[in-house]
Amino acid sequence: MCNKILYVINICIVAYFSCIVTTSAQKTFKIQFDSNKEVSGKKFAIRDISPGIPSNWDGYNFVVLELKASTPQRFHVGFTTETGYNELRVMSYCANGWNKLAIPLRFYRDLPGAAHDLAATYNQPRYTGWVNLGGKRGPLRGIDSIGIRMNVPINNPSIELRSISLSVEDPGDQYLGDQPVVDEFGQWNLGNYENKIQSAEQLRKEWEAEDAEIVSTKAYNYAKFGGYLPGKLRATGFFHTEKTNGKWWFVDPEGYQFLSVGVDCVSPGGGGNARDLDKRDHIYKALPPTGIGANPRRPNSASFGSWNLFRRYGDSYPEKSRELVIKRMDKWGLNTICNWSSMEVMALNRKAFMLQLRGVGIENGIMGLPDVYAPGFAAKVDASIREFVTPFRENPWLIGYFSGNEPSWTGQEERLCGMLLSGTDRPFKEALTKYLGGKDSPEKRKQFVIETFRIFLQIVNKSLKTHDPNHLNLGIRFGHNPGLEILAVCKDVFDVFSFNCYDLAPKQEFMDQIMEGTGLPMIIGEYHFGTVDRGMAQSLWQVNSQKERGVAFSYYTEQAYSHPGLIGTAWFQWCDQDLTGRFDGENYNCGLVDVTDRPYPWMVEAVGRTAQKLYGIHNGSTLPTSQKPVKARGHGGIPDLWEK
Repeated sequence: MCNKILYVINICIVAYFSCIVTTSAQKTFKIQFDSNKEVSGKKFAIRDISPGIPSNWDGYNFVVLELKASTPQRFHVGFTTETGYNELRVMSYCANGWNKLAIPLRFYRDLPGAAHDLAATYNQPRYTGWVNLGGKRGPLRGIDSIGIRMNVPINNPSIELRSISLSVEDPGDQYLGDQPVVDEFGQWNLGNYENKIQSAEQLRKEWEAEDAEIVSTKAYNYAKFGGYLPGKLRATGFFHTEKTNGKWWFVDPEGYQFLSVGVDCVSPGGGGNARDLDKRDHIYKALPPTGIGANPRRPNSASFGSWNLFRRYGDSYPEKSRELVIKRMDKWGLNTICNWSSMEVMALNRKAFMLQLRGVGIENGIMGLPDVYAPGFAAKVDASIREFVTPFRENPWLIGYFSGNEPSWTGQEERLCGMLLSGTDRPFKEALTKYLGGKDSPEKRKQFVIETFRIFLQIVNKSLKTHDPNHLNLGIRFGHNPGLEILAVCKDVFDVFSFNCYDLAPKQEFMDQIMEGTGLPMIIGEYHFGTVDRGMAQSLWQVNSQKERGVAFSYYTEQAYSHPGLIGTAWFQWCDQDLTGRFDGENYNCGLVDVTDRPYPWMVEAVGRTAQKLYGIHNGSTLPTSQKPVKARGHGGIPDLWEK
């Protein structure tokens, strides 16, 4: 015990003096990224930045970096260890400002925890930035250098680093600048950009100009429910799917061919939520008045988006902003309100909409796979679905229901079973043990997971068709290619196969595989493109400018609908994400609308232009655009390159 106490004391002494040395010196180490390189970055000897830090980090839980990034673009922070290079993706909320960011060292040591979907698994929020897990995990010993690199840097950004320290306890993050990060409109305050609001009067004039516009859906040939007037098929009073002349279509309640051109998270006043105000109120120049957009379920939160709507419409902003959403959808050719959207906007019954089922056991399962073996599972799911769908059963504006999103177990079946076997006793574990029968193998584990998934889908589908036979089972939006075995399971229970696809464009061969494996039409549940000029991270697929976002939208969307089986897309999302991070840290520039309740001109022009072409593209009479965005890149693995 005495030796252990002395060890801890020594650790604290080393950490204390390392902080004193690095802080007093204040020497800056700068990485100037080169936008002409595919990967640009630099490594530094840690002893040059912060002398005295030990090379063995076993006794510490946090590494604290004092840095200033000129960009919110994600960068990779890694350490050279005795077992190789180990790195994470990091995003800063304080672009152009100095801050201390404490990164938990468990992110470097261990695999991500097993959350129910991909975002919850890989995104980790902090107060001055956030971390996206990835790369190689391993022990933190023999550490001698830090590396910072960036994949396809935008506009030659830079990062300055002036301190590295270690801590046992979480020291918290700290914004070190004098100028607030967020202005009174919810905009990034540490930089300028095209179309930035400089005054309330400027904002008022732009709002008034939009409110005065008269719009219609005439340019899109839309019928009442958003189907195409030239394409009449069989009417059933509800949405259904039909294949004609080798092409799949939705068919709207009146019998018109319909392609679901939609957006996720359609909700007025999004993109400006501020959280943890008690810890970082100095980041904000001014906070919304009490009661304007506050979330009663989240103490110490506020909404700049709602504050701007209040500025625009006064006390009647909830009703008038919902009407504005419909007006904008009419103007831009959008005919569907997709997942995680405002129930109040959907309840207007002016646009087709889709819903996500709740209470089907996903959150209480493991890695997004419910414990279907728990006593009474089917009865609980049935009761939950009955309660959820009953209000919508006779509503012709509803297209259908999703039952899940990006389950994290796909491709991780062996790990899931390992977690079950090493975990506490539960029906799920008992069922797996019985299935293996003392003959454990990776293949048997995978088959158990597939069989469990089959049972889950059948329970949900039976209940759904019993309590609401009028609407479609839209499936689960898979985040990865689930493989042929999973496709075979989905074939008999889904009406439509859905998947999320963050790419330059969806792969035609992947969609061919889905159609061959299921015989079903398809929906893409999420995709987007973003950039870094607004102080937010660049989304899961980055482009160089707001103009290129529009180019990317048109290329992806038009290429997607050229496939005979693709009948729906949902852009993620209506508003930008929160500049200082949503619940899991994400702060992507992915909206059609910004925090000041103004559309992005390049984006919405592209949306409308593309929407006018989609009927012809899908029926084969019009070619999709071949113009690709410049230097678009995904968020996935970074090549093993430095300055190349």
